[in-house]
Amino acid sequence: MSDQASLEINPHPNEKFSAIESTDLSSIRMFGMLEFRYRYRLYFAEFFGTMLLLLFGNGVVATTKFNEGLAGSAFVLIVFGWGIGLAMALYCCMGNSGGHLNPAVTISAAVFGRFPWSRVPGFIAAQVLGAFTGAAMVYAIFRSKFNGFDGGKRQTLGEFGTAGIFTTFPDPANTRWDSFFTEMLLTAVLLFLIQGFFDKRMLPAKGYEPIAVGLLVLAIGTTNGIMTGYAINPARDFGPRLFTAIAGWGSGPFTAAGYYFWIPIVAPIFGAIIGVGLYEFFIIPNM
Repeated sequence: MSDQASLEINPHPNEKFSAIESTDLSSIRMFGMLEFRYRYRLYFAEFFGTMLLLLFGNGVVATTKFNEGLAGSAFVLIVFGWGIGLAMALYCCMGNSGGHLNPAVTISAAVFGRFPWSRVPGFIAAQVLGAFTGAAMVYAIFRSKFNGFDGGKRQTLGEFGTAGIFTTFPDPANTRWDSFFTEMLLTAVLLFLIQGFFDKRMLPAKGYEPIAVGLLVLAIGTTNGIMTGYAINPARDFGPRLFTAIAGWGSGPFTAAGYYFWIPIVAPIFGAIIGVGLYEFFIIPNM
């Protein structure tokens, strides 16, 4: 067939190649997006899981804060809200990232060789950002309540203080050591017991791990959590604290209670390492 005949049959021969080129580019873009999603799936899971945890946790605190009729049962509702909220959050991400949702969990796993150190920074960033986002969502939901409660002037503590909806503060009678020890001990208990939930050498909570962990946090909060607000999770506390500082509370969330903010960050990390270490040394000794 002559070139002329070819042009008559396909008067725009470049269109064919343009279509192929376009298809190839679309496929490349689609493949690139899928590869990106797959490569960072663990971090996305940690982000969304922690976001949901704070959406439920901060949400139940806001609900009790702004409804006087719930004052008598506020603490019970709060501990149940956090426990059940954690279980629900774990169901969406545990099968993907392992459901750490907590830098103390991530760091302790890396210390004992169960998690690669190379992923620790990304996990912590995803957890803090997820907690920040969850707090922001709760603020958006209850914004009108905040304005009605404090007249639009955000306060950290006191009669019209609302920063405690998002982050934790200690009992006024606590010394810094009291608070540090409490957060460290409660996190150690958390990680100590979680090991048994997942340890195949024990009687693991097979298929019910999220419920078991949620009930554990409920138990910790109900029994001993009131003295510090049982942060037991640096991201759960720091992300929302950072949000409040940006959203109108200023430096108060960081300077209040004698610059308490660093204790819920540092103490849980030490506690998590201690908890996992005690389990490894005493419960299932390696022969």
